Amino acid sequence: MIGYTTLGTNDLPRATAFYDEVFGLLGAKRLMEFDRGLAWGVGMDKPGFAVMKPFDGQPASVGNGVMIALAMPSRELVDAVHAKALALGGRDEGAPGLRGGGFYAGYFRDLDGNKINAFCMG
Repeated sequence: MIGYTTLGTNDLPRATAFYDEVFGLLGAKRLMEFDRGLAWGVGMDKPGFAVMKPFDGQPASVGNGVMIALAMPSRELVDAVHAKALALGGRDEGAPGLRGGGFYAGYFRDLDGNKINAFCMG
């Protein structure tokens, strides 16, 4: 049902470098590049992820309660993505671990303060 998600950024080069590294662990690559942003994914027929400078020219801001969840195939990749995000300057929002019902997740904020969840089931 999800086609793609978009998060705002106030520093496109910094956000691009951050997500190039994080998504490199997932085998995702840049699919589209615009003056105001970029989109990554594993194929145009799969859900994608973008960062953009806001269209209205106002500063990007973090939505309270907004989070993007990225599905991972393994706990090891959840751990690796979380660790990579922190190594690149992201902030920890919850170390990887079981959250109940076989839901394994690690939470972090990107360099603009957007909340991301890397998770897997099982």
